[in-house]
Amino acid sequence: MISDFSGHESSLENTKIMNCIVIDDDLLSRKIIEEFVKKSDSLSLIDSYDNAVDAIQAFNGIEVIDLIFLDIEMPEMSGLDFLNTLENPPQIIIVSGKEKYAIEAFEYDVTDYLLKPVSLPRFIKSINKALKRFNDAAQVSGETNDEIFIKKKNSTLVRLNYSDIIYVEALENYVIVATHDERYTIHFTMKAIANKLPESKFKRVHRSYIINTSRIDMIEDNTVVIQEKNGTKVIPIGKSYRDSLMDDLNLISR
Repeated sequence: MISDFSGHESSLENTKIMNCIVIDDDLLSRKIIEEFVKKSDSLSLIDSYDNAVDAIQAFNGIEVIDLIFLDIEMPEMSGLDFLNTLENPPQIIIVSGKEKYAIEAFEYDVTDYLLKPVSLPRFIKSINKALKRFNDAAQVSGETNDEIFIKKKNSTLVRLNYSDIIYVEALENYVIVATHDERYTIHFTMKAIANKLPESKFKRVHRSYIINTSRIDMIEDNTVVIQEKNGTKVIPIGKSYRDSLMDDLNLISR
């Protein structure tokens, strides 16, 4: 059960922790949201930003961002302009001093719209709504078949079993999904495709690579050797990913 800030328990069970960031140029408002987040056992504050431009870097890090607390009126780039830069945005909770943006904001399917100054009870209500969405999505994901669909340029959908995928490689604004017989280039981000693939089968080992761990033939120094149809593929292991990879392997050492 998830304990709320008042000591009561919500009805949401087996909830995973949501990674979140705060984007707000209003220092006082930003600090209030940060403190509320830190009091919640269901949220993990990854970072906080006073402008939307700097916040874009959060999507290039290791952590998956599940929730953004987002102001709208900010210099350089507004909150709504920021949303337009995200190909597959996570849940968004708007935190604004004005009501006039609410209708436009909900067109982006935001989870909630909080008016400043945000009270703790109103924050709790908003987080419970976000947690329900989060858990519902996780449940649906867990019930899907062991497969993924790749959309090609001509809008044809190709079904791939997870076992067909050997690795995923980043290529500027695209990713390459490599299988035993073919390589599919799709307009997608590494973050987005990582969210589509089950963590039990796939592991990110580098900023530019996600591998199917069942395809690992050997790990030598800072590289992974993967079996392909016509030989092997040597993939680098990023320094920040190595410990996580080794922790997940069924490792026997002497």
